[in-house]
Amino acid sequence: MEPKYKRILLKISGESLAGDKKMGFDYNIILSICKSIKKCVDAGVQVGVVVGGGNFWRGRSSGEMDRTRADHIGMLATAMNSLALADALESLGLVVRVQTAITMQQFAEPYIRSRAINHLEKGRVVIFGCGTGNPFFTTDTAAVLRAVEIDAEIFLKATLVDGVYDKDPHKYSDAIKYASLKFSQVLNDELAVMDGTAASMCRDNKMPMLVFDISRPDNIFDAIMGEDIGTLVSEI
Repeated sequence: MEPKYKRILLKISGESLAGDKKMGFDYNIILSICKSIKKCVDAGVQVGVVVGGGNFWRGRSSGEMDRTRADHIGMLATAMNSLALADALESLGLVVRVQTAITMQQFAEPYIRSRAINHLEKGRVVIFGCGTGNPFFTTDTAAVLRAVEIDAEIFLKATLVDGVYDKDPHKYSDAIKYASLKFSQVLNDELAVMDGTAASMCRDNKMPMLVFDISRPDNIFDAIMGEDIGTLVSEI
């Protein structure tokens, strides 16, 4: 059976890397996620990855700190997570390149679109760190931006929720899960699946998004195979 997609952008939440510890890394969880990514690569899929930094830092909860500086700290958190993912992927025999939106030449390449695409075409996993390199933008927005730039066929948003709901399923037992919906509805109904900038970018660039639960890591592989999981969001 052939994969449904040939090139994807996978967004992994930082919180998912911490597991029950809620902070930092749970290496066993990171490894299980990376094993699923390896299955995708082995199936011939080109994989770009953006990872959040919420297991170390959340800028919006940084109190009285200057927002720009808080976001800079968040970018560094994503760089740490990017290197941890790279280490786990390399331990499984994959070739990985970490590219960052802020220059960190001692341990990562600067983000260059053509170089990233070249790596993908050679079967390397490319991990994009430091968000967009600018404050006031989330890693969701960075993930959509990279997905569009590298001509990914779909944006896979791996979270700790198994799809998009009309309200928080952790708070409301009667929350209803969507099988599919449009980005226009995400924006109009202010659904908390991603920030408005990211949703608008997906809509305007016709980038479909699949939201699914990362607590079962093999959902990543199931997603690229076209299995019926999560919630598909598009404007088609």
